[in-house]
Amino acid sequence: SATMTGGRILRLREYIGDEPFCMTYGDGVAKLDVRKLIDFHLSHGKIATVLAVRPPSRFGSLEIEEAGGLVRGFNEKPPGSESWINGGFFVLSPRVFDYIAGDDTVFEREPLERLAKDGELMAVRHEDFWSSMDTLRDKKYLEELWASGDAPWKIW
Repeated sequence: SATMTGGRILRLREYIGDEPFCMTYGDGVAKLDVRKLIDFHLSHGKIATVLAVRPPSRFGSLEIEEAGGLVRGFNEKPPGSESWINGGFFVLSPRVFDYIAGDDTVFEREPLERLAKDGELMAVRHEDFWSSMDTLRDKKYLEELWASGDAPWKIW
């Protein structure tokens, strides 16, 4: 059956237990210190942490408080290159399952918007390498970086 992103996360509930967990969409790469992302999440006690990135202007943006990184909302059209977007890497408390209604839930919509409204979504501003792999253009760019031996996300 067709299951949206939120529904896929909800299906993990019985396997997760009581500990925070990492989640990614799998359609992006980043030069990312996952331990620092987890440590930040554990430090604030909120339900969710998202990696905020500055991509090309074709993406919507996050509204983030300067002090602390609390996400206040979302914009469909970013105002400019200073916009931050959902980078697709998360650390989530199991309490996030309470924000997901079922298989038809799109995680990027109601759950993330409600988490922001409830003051339960924090962001880590990521200034290092990040790229989506949503288009053929993205794929070619990332393959060229890999072939050149200069793939910034290869940290092993």
